[in-house]
Amino acid sequence: MKTLTVIPAYNEEDNIEKLIDSIKQYDIDYLVINDCSTDKTGEILDKNNINHLDLPINLGIAGVTRVGFCYAHDNDYDCVVCIDGDGQHLPEYMYDLIAEIEKGCDYVVGSRFVTEKKPWSMRMLGSRILCFLIYLKTRKKVYDPTSGMRALGKKVIDEFDRSMNFYAEPDALCYLLHKGFNVKEIQVKMKDRDAGESYFANPLKSVYYMLCEILSIVFIQ
Repeated sequence: MKTLTVIPAYNEEDNIEKLIDSIKQYDIDYLVINDCSTDKTGEILDKNNINHLDLPINLGIAGVTRVGFCYAHDNDYDCVVCIDGDGQHLPEYMYDLIAEIEKGCDYVVGSRFVTEKKPWSMRMLGSRILCFLIYLKTRKKVYDPTSGMRALGKKVIDEFDRSMNFYAEPDALCYLLHKGFNVKEIQVKMKDRDAGESYFANPLKSVYYMLCEILSIVFIQ
């Protein structure tokens, strides 16, 4: 199965080289998409001959991943695996995701909470709200709607190349469930980022993200 690993990167100068070194251990094509980083991410990618695209403007995570999906579609890939550039997603689980695509799944989510208990925190409260809304909309139970580690089969690559207008992972998941695609979550482990700051470290950005997701799931997807 011809597979591409798509790696969005924004200001990941302290993480990206180590992540790519670990991904190169696997026999899978990869593409880093540099989302107009303002640090030395671009220089590191150039210096180390890391396969990448430099975007002229900042698109944000949803826009960056769509660029990756369009690239995969145009280059006739059968499967896309998404891994964040901060190093939180462990490449060792890529083959597990791909295996489910090979078995016939259309969309596979690397979930932290299929067999592990979801902790109680403000961020996980947001996750529970999204799970509840997706269930109301699709009657399908999901466990980790915000996970950015996922694999897409050929049908979903084509679908997203044509019509993807989603803000982020939860409404994309809701859309696919609503459309009847074969969606599965599998248990994975994730680690904390080694360096840099998460998007969700800013409370205002977290609130904005939740509002956008709720509106999208309830009124659009």
